[in-house]
Amino acid sequence: MVLTYPHIDPVALQLGPVAIHWYGLTYLAAFGLFMLLAMMRLKHQPYASVQGPKAWTRKDVEDILFFGVLGVIIGGRLGYCLFYKPAYYAQHPLEVFFVWQGGMSFHGGMLGVIAAQWWFAHTRNKPFWQVMDFVAPCVPTGLASGRVGNFINGELWGRQAPDWLPWGMIFPQSGATFARHPSQIYQFLLEGLLLFVLLWLYARKDRAVGKVSAWFLIGYGAFRFIAEFFREPDAHLMWLKDSTGLSMGQWLCVPMIVAGALLWLWAQRRAQGAVAVRA
Repeated sequence: MVLTYPHIDPVALQLGPVAIHWYGLTYLAAFGLFMLLAMMRLKHQPYASVQGPKAWTRKDVEDILFFGVLGVIIGGRLGYCLFYKPAYYAQHPLEVFFVWQGGMSFHGGMLGVIAAQWWFAHTRNKPFWQVMDFVAPCVPTGLASGRVGNFINGELWGRQAPDWLPWGMIFPQSGATFARHPSQIYQFLLEGLLLFVLLWLYARKDRAVGKVSAWFLIGYGAFRFIAEFFREPDAHLMWLKDSTGLSMGQWLCVPMIVAGALLWLWAQRRAQGAVAVRA
């Protein structure tokens, strides 16, 4: 039995000349979930116990979200242009601004968010890694929302699925008649829901500064690396068969995992050093 992608109109609501797309609604859902989780995060340690001018408030959450949205949009777009189609955009530089044509990169968006949160930490006189540890557990639900949007749009489908796979799905948009892995759903479950549950449970306890961020980098990098085995690479990239056969997405995950491991070791040694000083 083979499933067929149920065509879903990408426009959720048409109000005269104004079209409200499902993909835009998934972004709104992502931002709403972030706000909800971040307000709950204020009750976690060490944020709940910070007093005085550095105390964490709802205003901080609102500013983090505002800067984060800017970082996602600017970093995601620039990352896509630089990581995935640099030659094309070098010849058509003005199209970098044509965001309505599509093309966003998670890894670029992540770098944009890091830069935005650095600016927030600098202007609010808060420790940078404390800010990043605050943000990290609130991000995966937004990633999950984005994957729902990808599925509704019928984009970013998977590679050919074996005949015995009961949930193999034909995506007519791909131009092929064979069943594929619904890789958007895999990513929704792995880097969205599963990463959120694991990271949220870990972050509920007071951890050494930097460790929550480290586990986000390691967890997302590992789950995305796995999902890329089932996801069809972009047509203009295909496989990097010249050496390892890894996709561009997997190559971009490798430095994430390495950076996460190094950050965790740094946080661990820093915490041990602080204990030794107190002793």
